[in-house]
Amino acid sequence: MSRPEERPGPGDISLRQLAPEDRLRRLELVVTRRLDGLLHGQYLGLLPGTGSEFTGSREYRPGEDEVRRMDWAVTARTTVPHVREVDADRELTTWLLVDSSPSMDFGTAELEKRELAVAAVAAVGFLTAGVGNRLGAYLVDAGGTRRFPARSGRTHLLGLLRTLLATPRGAVGGAAPTLAEAVTSLHRAAPNRGLVVVVSDFLDGLPDGDAGVPAWEQPLRRLAVRHQVLAVEVVDPRELELPDVGLITLVDPETGHRREVSTGDRRLRERFAAAAAGQRELVRQAVRRSGAAHLPLRTDRDWTADIVRHVRMQRRMAGAARVPAGARRGGTA
Repeated sequence: MSRPEERPGPGDISLRQLAPEDRLRRLELVVTRRLDGLLHGQYLGLLPGTGSEFTGSREYRPGEDEVRRMDWAVTARTTVPHVREVDADRELTTWLLVDSSPSMDFGTAELEKRELAVAAVAAVGFLTAGVGNRLGAYLVDAGGTRRFPARSGRTHLLGLLRTLLATPRGAVGGAAPTLAEAVTSLHRAAPNRGLVVVVSDFLDGLPDGDAGVPAWEQPLRRLAVRHQVLAVEVVDPRELELPDVGLITLVDPETGHRREVSTGDRRLRERFAAAAAGQRELVRQAVRRSGAAHLPLRTDRDWTADIVRHVRMQRRMAGAARVPAGARRGGTA
């Protein structure tokens, strides 16, 4: 879908008005002050084994389980011996797939979509940082795909963020791979299980109309079989509805094609909003079918609050899934 060629006015305050180092410092402060206390170190382990992260309880197996691992609270409620299960303390490898295609060079709120993508990358990077944890990235832009090996340390993360901020804007055409191709490449290059975060507007590869599935759905599904996958969808409000501002020029950021549209036509605005809502629902359903977690972020909302809400919801769902059926029955008896 084409988008109106708009930019914030001179009085708007945006990260793009700051020098790169100032932007990085502001992002780091936002993450560490607003998110770190709530989320840091709370990502869930991916592999079972001896560790310290509690994951639930199961029935005691005589001769196999140690008595010191007994879960006495669940045992008392169910009258059946249970032991505690924990996740292994293993190093976490996180891979980021960041869409920097021309469609991300758009924004009508405080942030552009590309800047919001950088903020999401910063949040993931700073919150998963830890001893032994590594972060790698695939950056997809009009020039192709750039791969950053998985490494640990703050210096590596800041270098990645600088590269994202310095990516040329406004390039049309080129040898940019599709989102489906980029996901497939990452899947082949990351054989070991870990966390994969895909940051995009997911507009690439959408079918015409409501029929069909996105081209990236099947590759994302294969990726989610091996990894824990989070799809971060970046959206601007002007991609969802058109304001009544008279005659405007819509520009396709991928091809450069232009079309003049009269936004004073109410039926046109309604058709645009309905088509945009259909696109967003198509993306949501495709991400859900693929088995990935879905985190929508908007350029006109507080992205830190959206991340906190998402993580808390995921934890509630994970906690509910880990309570044994016997424990739930015993707790409600």
